[in-house]
Amino acid sequence: MALENLKPACGATHKTKRVGRGPASGYGKTATRGQKGQKSRTGYSKKRGFEGGQTPLQRRLPKVGFTSRREKPQAINVDRITAIAELNEITIENLSKIIKIKSKKVKLIGSKAKELKDKIKDANITTSGK
Repeated sequence: MALENLKPACGATHKTKRVGRGPASGYGKTATRGQKGQKSRTGYSKKRGFEGGQTPLQRRLPKVGFTSRREKPQAINVDRITAIAELNEITIENLSKIIKIKSKKVKLIGSKAKELKDKIKDANITTSGK
């Protein structure tokens, strides 16, 4: 047995339908397109999402949302995690040793966050409050 001897099982394949090749073929004249109508004409192409004149699904459903590509900072409550206040300098590397940081930017929140402003040595860390 070799690759050139392989063929599909009996009855697995069908002859291709040769459309528009005269009346003897059985698919002549209208070439299986029917009598009249837009689909029988040459150059017909249906628009994407067209539902036969019915309002298409993408117009029936309401517009939903907008997601900003700008990354929001991860908020860390300093009042809950006291180990942050004990650090000499606050950087993302130091914070990631204490807690799991999911984003590249961090925002320290809480009543003690203002006192830590002078310890921050990373541009991606900010504090809440005025």
